[in-house]
Amino acid sequence: MDLKTAITNENINLPDNFFYNVQKYKEHLFKWNKIHNITGARDENKVDGFIYDAVFPVSFLPKKKTLLDIGTGAGFPGMILAIALPDTKVTLVEPLKKRASFLQFIKADLGLDNVTVVKKRVEDMPSEIFDIVTSRAVTDTNMLLEISKNHRDKNSLLLFYKGENVYDEISSDIKHKIIKTKNRHYLLLEGDDDDT
Repeated sequence: MDLKTAITNENINLPDNFFYNVQKYKEHLFKWNKIHNITGARDENKVDGFIYDAVFPVSFLPKKKTLLDIGTGAGFPGMILAIALPDTKVTLVEPLKKRASFLQFIKADLGLDNVTVVKKRVEDMPSEIFDIVTSRAVTDTNMLLEISKNHRDKNSLLLFYKGENVYDEISSDIKHKIIKTKNRHYLLLEGDDDDT
């Protein structure tokens, strides 16, 4: 995959330094991954696919002030969204020390003043409402709704990065939208109503 071409073809509005910062992120990821096993993605093509998946929602998300990413791992999608959305305050929640340390290093190295790294489980965070709550490859939708309940309200958007099983995970009585790309299903829900 030619990441720059793929993203450019989607007409996603990104900051001028996005590709520079993403390249630096990838270089650090590969170095850290050799020692610390940060992600299972070992080659550039796989990582580029993850980056594309992470940034694609910028094409349809409204501009918001705050974003919470649950279980950020190596940075997908939260760190990539933080690079893409410099005017959004992004909180990355990652309980594993080696991954949280990597995220903190990337924040410092890239000078990402819009990023806060929290090394704990989201359930252990104090209650705080965010405009957008995201998560990728953490758990099923019902559990995500449960563990995010102290961090969203009726005005929040929930964006869960899912696979084809999303249709089995979402009840038809919950107001939702599914946006599909070649390899990803994005589940978009509105915050806190009686059904969630």
